[in-house]
Amino acid sequence: MTMELRHLRAFLAVAEEGSVTHAAARLGIGQPALSRTLKALETHLGVRLVDRSTHHLHLTDAGRSFLIRAAAALNAAEAAFDPARVGPWPLRLGHAWSALGRHTSTVLHRWQQLHPEMPLQLLRTDDSLAGLAQGRVDAVILRGPLAAPGLDSTVLFHEQRTAAVSLHGDLADRAELTLNDLAGRTLIMNVVSGTTSLRLWSPQHQPRAVAEVGNTDDWLAAIAADQGFGITTTATADVYPYPGVAYLHLTDASPVPVHLAWSSPPGHPAVLDLAAFIRETTYPHADAD
Repeated sequence: MTMELRHLRAFLAVAEEGSVTHAAARLGIGQPALSRTLKALETHLGVRLVDRSTHHLHLTDAGRSFLIRAAAALNAAEAAFDPARVGPWPLRLGHAWSALGRHTSTVLHRWQQLHPEMPLQLLRTDDSLAGLAQGRVDAVILRGPLAAPGLDSTVLFHEQRTAAVSLHGDLADRAELTLNDLAGRTLIMNVVSGTTSLRLWSPQHQPRAVAEVGNTDDWLAAIAADQGFGITTTATADVYPYPGVAYLHLTDASPVPVHLAWSSPPGHPAVLDLAAFIRETTYPHADAD
């Protein structure tokens, strides 16, 4: 059977809705037709994409890996047929916070000079994969270890960790901090796209409590209100100066790798060129690995 865009739409709707009933209603088709379309896609690929053994559908490992590829392929096809988007083919770069830190404007400006026919669009999405899983972007800047299936990636550079504390607290006048200095206090953690976890500390010296937030703005507001401390990278200090927040050097935490990641295969032919360009523009004489 020849695969069509409807097969991708069916799979993505089921993945996003978690239900054949809801996905069928969203697509305006009957449940039996949607089930047949999904089955045809699985037969063509030779793998099961969706686990139907429970009342709530779950993606298999193969389904999670295929999800990013399917979203990228459908988005690219719809863009190709969109009359409003005929012309230059922009390269969409996603991020959840801080983009490339202090290098962001330099990279955007130099890319524009070298590739005026291919705009580099920076798009922020408060999401663990910064919009890549939905096909909104062609590549993403991600920090920390990568665990998502179906991605290719390369390390661009590393960033040092820094502590964010309230100017109203007792740590604000310190020049630098250690992880043990922060043990016994409340950690403000961005659980959607942050890079911090309790594994940074030894079991004997842990934060007293964890307060969870879902984005950088709420994270900064909580720290400024002296509800706790945060740990981030130097990019946040560069991009997000915030009233009431001090960024202090953290002496004993490992650096954070900054990756460029994309679906496999890439949804835009210039993704690999972008990786090399960013690396050369940001740290032309450094070894990214």
